[in-house]
Amino acid sequence: MIGYPFPGMGDFAVDTTHMAATLGCSWTNLTVEDYNNRCASASELEVGKLVAEYRRAYDLAADLTETDLNSTAAAELALRGMVADHRLDALTYQFLAFGDDDRTRTLPFVAASRLMADGIGFGGEGDLIAAAATALFNWLKPPASFSEIFTTDFAGDGLFMSHMGEANVAMARRDRKVALVARPAPITRTRDRQLALVTSFEPGPATFTALTQVAGGKWRIIAAAATIEDYGPLPGFCVPHFKLKPAGGVRQFLTAYATAGGPHHNGVCFGDARRRLRFAAELLAADYCEI
Repeated sequence: MIGYPFPGMGDFAVDTTHMAATLGCSWTNLTVEDYNNRCASASELEVGKLVAEYRRAYDLAADLTETDLNSTAAAELALRGMVADHRLDALTYQFLAFGDDDRTRTLPFVAASRLMADGIGFGGEGDLIAAAATALFNWLKPPASFSEIFTTDFAGDGLFMSHMGEANVAMARRDRKVALVARPAPITRTRDRQLALVTSFEPGPATFTALTQVAGGKWRIIAAAATIEDYGPLPGFCVPHFKLKPAGGVRQFLTAYATAGGPHHNGVCFGDARRRLRFAAELLAADYCEI
């Protein structure tokens, strides 16, 4: 975790000693100062190589500047260095913590999205559980992505999935390049603009899943069959987003998910991962709840 736990986010509060004892996940608290020092010391050569990769791989918005791209590349090099040096399988950051240091150039949204594509688990907002869960889901049925139910389309019987800047870019639809854009407003204070990859997922069968704690500290894996719809990217929508249609209908799904204690962060992978998730729950002595 870079930063500190998100104040008031009770659905992913966790006793890290319990997490280590039951899931085998130890955690390391990393600092925004280290992140900023790494950004400042990123070599011009490596930054230039990464910017060139962005230009080849993505559809860059016309208003992006060299400063935007250089800051984003330096942030990715910083995050990749932290992952390598600490031998991390997953990471999370608390975005408000970046704004506490006036040296912060930008937020590592692009870095997190690309690291997920490399198999590194991720959880937003300091969510250690989601970070560990995304790593697990990716081991079981790659590729997997961190996500969030942003809002509900009751008329279309689906879920609009989105987050502030992070999604597994390896899951992007294949009929177009992913757009690289600047968010219109900063999510916290930074010196430079905050860029994001506008990833919309390849349509097809999928599995919605989440890891959470229930009474007595017992772990629970929630799983549901779903379909990623042929939807997005929406014009002018500057963060990752896609639409998910639960197999049993959205009203039934939301009621069952709430009853099961579902957290507001979750994971999505391609295909049907329910059998593997059920076996994983057995190995972890966790509940398995299919909705």
